[in-house]
Amino acid sequence: MTETTPSVAPVSAGSTRDRLLDAAAQLFYEQGVHIGIDALCKAAGVSKRSMYKLFDSKDELVAASLERIAPDYQIALLPSVDDHRSPRERILHVFERLEYLEPTQEFRGCPFVAAAVQLKSAQHPASLIARRQKDGLTSFFQAEAERGGARDAVQLARQLTLVFDGASAHSVVQAHSLGGLAVETATTLLDAAGVEGGGGLPDGR
Repeated sequence: MTETTPSVAPVSAGSTRDRLLDAAAQLFYEQGVHIGIDALCKAAGVSKRSMYKLFDSKDELVAASLERIAPDYQIALLPSVDDHRSPRERILHVFERLEYLEPTQEFRGCPFVAAAVQLKSAQHPASLIARRQKDGLTSFFQAEAERGGARDAVQLARQLTLVFDGASAHSVVQAHSLGGLAVETATTLLDAAGVEGGGGLPDGR
């Protein structure tokens, strides 16, 4: 794909498991994790009996659907391994992508935060997947901050993750573009932490 987004692909014509996971990821993101099993099975074109042969519970399916979209979500947001820009620019890339993608996703926000908020259980299997995904984002920020000479890379990484999630939630509530606010706030944090280097919005924004 030339323009990767965190949205899920249309339900595939593959295996029963694939169809279920694709339908679940799409419907849970668009309509919420509390959508009924009947609607989910209908969208996937599978029977409830088939679903329960593959997954012990709906909770397990919610978690599996989040795990399925995680790689594409990372690709959509993080710079590639062969992106040799400075740590500052690589960090800002994430916020630039967030600002670009939020309107294209109709301001639905981060699927991992959305699922965890709806589930309201820190120990739900899907909440564990969401937490792992967020920990991964924080680890990315910390590694780049360390390379960029941040005075406190651990604290900066936590702050950047907070800004990312807050900006995503803000765009959902306000239902309009962030207007550069996420990038500006991240830039302020990078400046305060002593992470130097260039960084600006990419062409085509």
